[in-house]
Amino acid sequence: PKRAREVGERALDLWEELLERLRDMPVSRYQGVDAVREAVAMPVPEDPMPLDDLFGYLREIVLERSMYPGHPGFMAYITGAGTVPGAAADLLAAGLNQNLGGWRLSPAASEIEQHLTRWLAERFGLPEGSGGLIVSGGAMANFVGLKVARDRKAGWDVRTEGIRGGPPMVIYGSDEVHSVNQRAADMLGLGRESVRHVRIDEAFRLDVEAIREAVAEDRAAGRRPIAVVASAGTVGTGAIDPLEDIANLCAEEDLWFHVDGAYGGPGVLSEELRPLYAGIERADSIAFDPHKWLYTPHSGGCVLVRDFDHLPASFSIAEHSAYVHEDKEATGSGVDGLDLSPQFSRSFWALKVWVSLLAHGTGAYGRRIAHDVELARYLHRLAEERPEFEPMAPTTLSICCFRY
Repeated sequence: PKRAREVGERALDLWEELLERLRDMPVSRYQGVDAVREAVAMPVPEDPMPLDDLFGYLREIVLERSMYPGHPGFMAYITGAGTVPGAAADLLAAGLNQNLGGWRLSPAASEIEQHLTRWLAERFGLPEGSGGLIVSGGAMANFVGLKVARDRKAGWDVRTEGIRGGPPMVIYGSDEVHSVNQRAADMLGLGRESVRHVRIDEAFRLDVEAIREAVAEDRAAGRRPIAVVASAGTVGTGAIDPLEDIANLCAEEDLWFHVDGAYGGPGVLSEELRPLYAGIERADSIAFDPHKWLYTPHSGGCVLVRDFDHLPASFSIAEHSAYVHEDKEATGSGVDGLDLSPQFSRSFWALKVWVSLLAHGTGAYGRRIAHDVELARYLHRLAEERPEFEPMAPTTLSICCFRY
């Protein structure tokens, strides 16, 4: 414990120095790969590195060789700034070293994650019985959602027989849908071309009639439509697809309704913005990233499903290795995380999200998110007022697109 305290206190001192100096530092020093590699890559020593040398090295990484998404001048991409309570919680999570693959390996952590995801599902308007899990990010969250979609809508036992057991499957999204959905289709064995990019309207939103036409065309050609991926805040313009209309179409055509809200999803926490998401409560699955618009430290994505039981139906394997078998009724254990996703080993990512919410409260989050949107809309108005600038898309959320 004494050694841990010494290391921890020096790390906290370095973190405090970063927070104190951050406003006066550049967002990025724009160093080339050779300079950075020369500064940070070193041989592993045979003997322990003295703490003074180790923290001198860490100090250069933290203060001289990094980019700072928590900087007030950082306006690139959609990475969150990170929260102070979340960073502290991450230290405790690393100290506990829980593996959410098994309930007995992580009893409190597993129950916190399940409570958190049920609470988040409720915020999106999903019914009782919904839930999910915290994963590495939006790519994994969308992959899990589309894996469940494939398994529920294939029409045959695709988990056992594979994709050769039936016709080619098709997923639909707009021209603006994120590329991680194509990656998911690739990993699911469907191929990237199984994601049909249909036209968008003048507001960069998915055209529902274009989906209807594509579904009819694919069915006539012997293909099997299975899902629509709607965007709740595209990363290009912040557009929100017409979720209610897409929900209606999915109900009519028996398609899985997946919402990729990796960036924009947390906007539902703002009462002011909530009407923009009408229809999201009808989704079969939702993916979003707390490490974006909940500002929590990397990494932490979230996937929610309307029926929590669909997760073990898509990922559990009855023939577990003997060393992980457990009589749940006899031991009083909860749900094992290994049955909910491709990952057996998962870190306690949920703690930094949960502690950030507890420390700040939903009111602060709602106000902060709404304020971000107002800043972007203010920039849009400035671009409209000046003849040398031209807005290029509506500013729906916190992304403003204009050209000089």
